[in-house]
Amino acid sequence: MTKEERAKALFKLMLPYQQRWVADTSRFKIWLKSRQIGGSLGSAFEAVASCVDKPNTDWVVLSAGQRQSEEWMLKGNRVARVVSDAMDLPKPDCRTSEVRFTNGSRILALPANPDTVRGYSANLVLDEFAFHERPDRIYEAIYPAISNPLRGELKLRIISTPAGRNSKFFEIWNKSEELNFVRHKTTIHSAIEEGLPMDVEALKTGLDDPEAWEQEYECEFVDATNVLLPYTLIDECVSDEATLDCEEENGNAVRFVGIDIGRKHDLTVAWTLEKVGDVMWTKEVLVLRNTPYHLQEELLSDRINRATHAAIDSTGIGNAISESLAKRFAFKLEECTFTQGLKAKIFPGLRRAFQERGLRVPRDKAIREDLHSVNELTTPGGNKQYRAVRRSDGHADRCTALALANYAALLNQGSGAIKETDNIMLGRAKLAGLRPTLV
Repeated sequence: MTKEERAKALFKLMLPYQQRWVADTSRFKIWLKSRQIGGSLGSAFEAVASCVDKPNTDWVVLSAGQRQSEEWMLKGNRVARVVSDAMDLPKPDCRTSEVRFTNGSRILALPANPDTVRGYSANLVLDEFAFHERPDRIYEAIYPAISNPLRGELKLRIISTPAGRNSKFFEIWNKSEELNFVRHKTTIHSAIEEGLPMDVEALKTGLDDPEAWEQEYECEFVDATNVLLPYTLIDECVSDEATLDCEEENGNAVRFVGIDIGRKHDLTVAWTLEKVGDVMWTKEVLVLRNTPYHLQEELLSDRINRATHAAIDSTGIGNAISESLAKRFAFKLEECTFTQGLKAKIFPGLRRAFQERGLRVPRDKAIREDLHSVNELTTPGGNKQYRAVRRSDGHADRCTALALANYAALLNQGSGAIKETDNIMLGRAKLAGLRPTLV
């Protein structure tokens, strides 16, 4: 069997919609796809085939986050090895974020960053583009490279599940003809018709979210989907090992606590995260209903005392409790006033943590619904606002507490370890009646 025959045999191993994507050699392509249909494998096969076919070919894959880029490269490495073995080619050098071929070609997978992409002149894959943190800026950064005739006929592939109409992905899809993009669309139904071994009814029942199903599997851009955390994103981070109530003492644990204060209408929630490797595990979700302030303070003090760093809601009714606790835990407690500016920090940070699968949350219906209840809205001026519908079970209090816990972890990471000289300065400040922050 010749190399060409082997290549054709490999090609036939893919499903028809993957074959159509790979066979389309257009300079600009966009793929609106369902989840769980093998889109990453299809894009990996195209990049590998291109690198094998033409020496000194470069591909850069930009994913929503570090974890997603590593997952894409795992598939890319697997495809590269299979293709090389099948075609009797020298083994490629496969790494965590890169695969190098002996003919000088390479594939590089990176988390999406506008500053990073400016430094590369390569064919580009924007993987799950609708979920990139700054898709507008990323597209602005890459456009000069892909449109400059001096850089050759560089190719651009945009691939994603939809995430509402308020996205750069929707804009490009909607203007694809004007922008010279060739469109590919694969719903879960069309994928199954073409051979994908999937039980659609079981999948739909398991998802239990009509809105998410319509958008993420039937590929409809749903106007109402301004949800910060879709069910599918939440479910990827659910673990039976994450706990709601853990009394386990571990003096060496690195823990972060987020506290949202309530009294009559809202809940008080203290969410404790514990860092294990590069993942933040939920250790406890303390929920207080109609609890007197003095008792709240006692219970919260215990959680803060065991934490490395904590962040607390100091807005409105939370001010008195946060002020009191701050006097006791001056150097590990961040008081947070809920301005739109603060929300624009903590909620996108929480979504990013879910996208990168850096969190583990308990399997709990109330938590799931609470995390899903925050909406991200865009004002006419282009600013982001975060709102939640008030329900009988609170006002997204669990979601806010988790966002604050994640924020506390980020603050701690940013401040680094407190040095001995810092302790001296902080001690002097305390004696002077001051409260320095670690921001």
